[in-house]
Amino acid sequence: MSSSLLLKNIYCLQPTFDGPQYHGADLLIVGNKVEAIAPTGNLQAIGKVRTIDCSKHVVIPGLVNTHHHFYQTLTRNHPAVQNAKLFDWLKFLYEVWKYVDEDAVYHSSLLAMAELMKTGCTLTTDHHYLYPRSFKGDLMGLQFEAADTLGMRFSPTRGSMSLSKKDGGLPPDSVVQTEDEILMDSERCIKTYHDNAPDAMHKIALAPCSPFSVTKGLMKETAALGRKYGVRLHTHLCETYDEADFCQEMYGMRPVALMQECGLIGEDVWYAHGIHFNDEELKILQQTKTHIAHCPSSNMRLGSGICRVKEMLGMGINVAVAVDGSASNDSSDMLAEVRQAMLLQRVRYGSDALTASQAFSMATEGGAKLLNFGKVGRLEKGWAADLAIFDVSTLPYAGSQSDPVASLLFCGTNHNTDYTIINGKVVVDRGQLVGFDEQELAQKANAISKRMMEMAARGEIV
Repeated sequence: MSSSLLLKNIYCLQPTFDGPQYHGADLLIVGNKVEAIAPTGNLQAIGKVRTIDCSKHVVIPGLVNTHHHFYQTLTRNHPAVQNAKLFDWLKFLYEVWKYVDEDAVYHSSLLAMAELMKTGCTLTTDHHYLYPRSFKGDLMGLQFEAADTLGMRFSPTRGSMSLSKKDGGLPPDSVVQTEDEILMDSERCIKTYHDNAPDAMHKIALAPCSPFSVTKGLMKETAALGRKYGVRLHTHLCETYDEADFCQEMYGMRPVALMQECGLIGEDVWYAHGIHFNDEELKILQQTKTHIAHCPSSNMRLGSGICRVKEMLGMGINVAVAVDGSASNDSSDMLAEVRQAMLLQRVRYGSDALTASQAFSMATEGGAKLLNFGKVGRLEKGWAADLAIFDVSTLPYAGSQSDPVASLLFCGTNHNTDYTIINGKVVVDRGQLVGFDEQELAQKANAISKRMMEMAARGEIV
């Protein structure tokens, strides 16, 4: 018999962000699905049941993170690039990142996912495109091991770089692979890890890094391989003016035209950032049903610009929310990212540009749709039991209870959940990570980061 979780006397429940809030409700989870929602006292759990008192809590669907670089948690806040723009930032950090090893991948994955889970995220991707020549072992296997240790619903991308400095790209030769190596391992990852089930715990996508770090041939071959197996496709696009200039100089066309030529566009594709699309390119995105992962904190941090989210949503383009890499954010705070998404649009378009409900919708159903997950992102009978539960009885939320759900974005100084539930299991319990000791993880990540920085300072050969 499946175990059950009963959330009792919920102060404020928001099952979907296009529907009503409920006060004084109970929510029953059986196994890994939402079983029922009813007024308090009307649900009976059978068998083994844990009851959680939610009388001080807002309960919402778990948040979905649609773009990240987990390994960058190890190089956050580096003083040499705190004020650099993207291309300069990348050129410096590649010389540190080339020292990423198996230990770094595993613990940075744990760290990024732990931060995400503790701030309400229940489904995430990762874009790992860095494959140092010295790396041994199954990189994606290490990431899935970390996800399973913590209980995270995970859809990483098998990223890639094939265009190094010697060929006119940005990354050093030591972190790129040949096209044959990339395509062979991409196929292996799909066959080994991808689960087609709509609410799977493991999915795979393929992700050539960017127009300035992969060849046109690799983009075309990756798109064909992804479609052979029915997996999603991903890349960075239109993040900076430098990128548009690079594409014009190297390929004689703008980034979207390049994606069209490579077949890397469509309903099974999402782009990270998408700041500098022109009007005609927005129409192409609309027509092709291509998705966008909006990364507001990173865009502000690097001075890259403001994505035209309000206009995209008005055109029916699916826009989701992403924290981006933790060396350009420099955090994996998912709730903060939803807040930033709401506020940044108001800088460009005015005080009513994006509502709290719209921002939350982007970060739940919008993200699940982008990553191709079904029955994820709402709290309804038969849907995935992925929930974020926040205590709003604390001082920073006092005086904000006229709209408890919106208070999560407008108020608060601590974005951590009291409970996070993924696939029916409590993975953050009374504010503490369940799957791994938090202090041990922080100490381990700091030690690995220090080692990488020291190796870079010495200029060690890899």
